[in-house]
Amino acid sequence: MAPSTVKLASGHEMPLVGFGLWKVPADQAAETVYNAIKSGYRLFDGAYDYQNEKEAGQGIQRAIKEGLVKREDIFITTKLWNNYHAKEHALAFAKSQNEAWGLGYIDLYLIHFPVALEYIEPEKRRYPAWWMDDQGTVKPANVPIRETWEALEEVVDQGIAKSIGVSNFQAQSLYDVQRYTRHPISSLQIEHHPYLVQPDLIAMAQENNIAVTAYSSFGPQSFKELPGIFSKRAHGAEPLLESSLIKGIAGKYGKTPAQVLLRWATQRNVAVIPKSNNPSRLAQNLDVVSFDLSREEIESISALDRGLRFNDPGFYLPNFPLRIFA
Repeated sequence: MAPSTVKLASGHEMPLVGFGLWKVPADQAAETVYNAIKSGYRLFDGAYDYQNEKEAGQGIQRAIKEGLVKREDIFITTKLWNNYHAKEHALAFAKSQNEAWGLGYIDLYLIHFPVALEYIEPEKRRYPAWWMDDQGTVKPANVPIRETWEALEEVVDQGIAKSIGVSNFQAQSLYDVQRYTRHPISSLQIEHHPYLVQPDLIAMAQENNIAVTAYSSFGPQSFKELPGIFSKRAHGAEPLLESSLIKGIAGKYGKTPAQVLLRWATQRNVAVIPKSNNPSRLAQNLDVVSFDLSREEIESISALDRGLRFNDPGFYLPNFPLRIFA
């Protein structure tokens, strides 16, 4: 049987397959998470800007209260948003997010993007909609990544989080952070699918004992339902779930195209965090370590690479582009 967890540099174990909370409506999050736990999910990937942490935590609390799981069975990942990178804000938000989940601690706390934006008081604007302030302006803040990382290390010191990491970072930023860490970079979360393989970045991370988690494993599928410019690139790409290559491999193994896409990642020790409200798909998405693709099949899927990134603020913020991935 293939391994179902990934060992983090912090020493903790993280499930290889989890449930992503992006785009789960807050009023449905508690029930969705509860049902996912009943289906076997133990890792839940959240973020402040998903605006459903409290409700997701309520779903987990319900499952714990009913004896379905214990707290130690659950692995919570969440993320620090860009407007709160300054040390005092990062510490305050880690505490606030931990309280929202209501589970005692966060398992893995990530810097969501490697860019600091001007602080916005949450009491005045609870969530800075798509990076912008009330005037629709993106304003960078003079906060270095080092300050934010050292704040996250204090989050670990204070017992708020057990492990820390980053999201949407490129190799040069990882190398930089490694030079001053007290607590290791336990995880790197990136957009990763056959249209955006990023093999060198993944190799660099894994060589440095940084566990990699893929988001948007189905490529354009996650973005087509978004409005306007956010979905423009997605509508121009063939859905991976309809790819003749992926469907052919799925038929060979008696699996779904989604399972093949997830196995393509997990077989290379890349964790995945798909989402579904369909009970049968929930079970299918968990069943992605029980079969192996051939080396040739993995290579043929990787050959679909176009360097096509859908989550790119340099593209979907045309008036104030943040070229994070330039």
